[in-house]
Amino acid sequence: MTLSISLTVNGTVQAVALEDPRVTLLDLLRERLHLTGTKKGCDRGQCGACTVLLDGRRTNACLVLAAAQDGASVTTIEGLAEGGQLHPVQQAFIDHDALQCGFCTPGQIMSAIGLLAEGQAGDDPERVREGMSGNLCRCGAYAGITEAVLDAQARLAAREDAA
Repeated sequence: MTLSISLTVNGTVQAVALEDPRVTLLDLLRERLHLTGTKKGCDRGQCGACTVLLDGRRTNACLVLAAAQDGASVTTIEGLAEGGQLHPVQQAFIDHDALQCGFCTPGQIMSAIGLLAEGQAGDDPERVREGMSGNLCRCGAYAGITEAVLDAQARLAAREDAA
């Protein structure tokens, strides 16, 4: 039995036929839609490498079934840059050297965008660390990640003030 679903992925409607209803959103993104920026780390929701925005909320894509997301909107790391311009969070990660091996970086960036959209970062590094605690970095780039999130928050606020 084939199940047909429709997702809006990075602003584009995608019609997908699922032969197996147990396919996770992560596997659909990586294997069927070839969006490999979303990483498969632990495949158990413990590392955050697979974080995407699902209907605007940060979600571990390895924990949700694709079949249950019919009609949903998904944003992956590939959908952030606009017109060749990096998203402010992406640029802040570069500017603050908030990565080493880079494996966790897409999930960290997506989680940071979600955290900022939720208004949970504040201006306290401890709040940022707590808010990002579901995303692990094997290399230990946490100080740079925290600085990048705080800087991105300021950049986004300045961009809103200018608009």
